Order: sequence, then structure tokens, then C-alpha cells
Amino acid sequence: MESKFAHIIVFFLLATSFETLLARKESDGPEVIELLKEFECNGKQFWPELIGVPTKLAKEIIEKENSLINNVQILLNGSPVTMDYRCNRVRLFDNILGSVVQIPRVA
Repeated sequence: MESKFAHIIVFFLLATSFETLLARKESDGPEVIELLKEFECNGKQFWPELIGVPTKLAKEIIEKENSLINNVQILLNGSPVTMDYRCNRVRLFDNILGSVVQIPRVA
């Protein structure tokens, strides 16, 4: 019991010590606000309705619904990916049957 309580306290202290990376006002600094502007993407960002759809068809739908997307990657579910964020990229994770298994999103 004491061990669980200690873990909860440590988690709480760690969680409250981190600040969010999002700037919400000018006092956060111009560098942070400029960084946020870089990640503002236009157009549709998520396609939950494409779960279960064949990936080739899903790719066509995404490119049709958001003309700013020019990099649709089809990957086997569980494949390693880079952590960088690009407004022109959507990753489609499929299974061995070729169907979308995760919600496609701008990434």
C-alpha cells in the first residue's frame, strides 16, 4: 500500500512540474508563438470514417478532401515512423488485408 501511495505522489509531482508547450498569449514569447504558427494546418485533419476502407481508396479520398495533402504514406500497422509533424502528410496504417486500421490524420 505504501509503495502505491509513493508512486502516486511521485507521478503527481512529475505531472505538475511540466508546462505545456502551447503558447496561449503574447507573454509566452514571440519564439513560441512563431513555432505554433508553423504547425497550423489548413483543411480537414482527421478521417475516422475511413476505418475499414481499402487503403488505396482511402488515399484517393484524403487527397480529394484536402488538396494540401501531397504525401499519403501507406504503412503496415505497427511500422516505425518519424516523430516530425508535417501538414502535407497523412499516414495510412493498414493490415495484411489492405484495410485502414487506425484513424488517418495529418502527421
